[in-house]
Amino acid sequence: MAEQDLGKLVNEFLAKRVFAVVGASKNPEKYGYQIYKTLREAGYKVYPINPNADEILGDKCYPSLSDLPEKPDVVDVVVPPQVTMKVVEECRKLGIDNVWLQPGAESPEILDFCAKNGIKCVHSLCVMIESRKRKEE
Repeated sequence: MAEQDLGKLVNEFLAKRVFAVVGASKNPEKYGYQIYKTLREAGYKVYPINPNADEILGDKCYPSLSDLPEKPDVVDVVVPPQVTMKVVEECRKLGIDNVWLQPGAESPEILDFCAKNGIKCVHSLCVMIESRKRKEE
């Protein structure tokens, strides 16, 4: 995807209101925690997804996207590629077509899967950095 197109997609995703963070973490040192906290503090409605946590920052944590009370506008993925493939497959099943792959979560196979299944995908860019950049503009 051309850089200009990716920039448009970033703006489109950041204009949405409901995010799910797959790989959200209770550990403040982890990106999954930092991303969840940053999006929450930026005013987004954010659902943490982690099958090994009950809550994060006092918010109920969900084991999977299928367990959410509503369909998120964007799924932000902060897990290794082998887990990411399962996440994008679940997104396809649930009709979620906006996925943000954090650096390190993507692979050529995942990008190909998203393209073939009509899933719009931001990759190679961090949602925390991009949301802060747009806030400063």
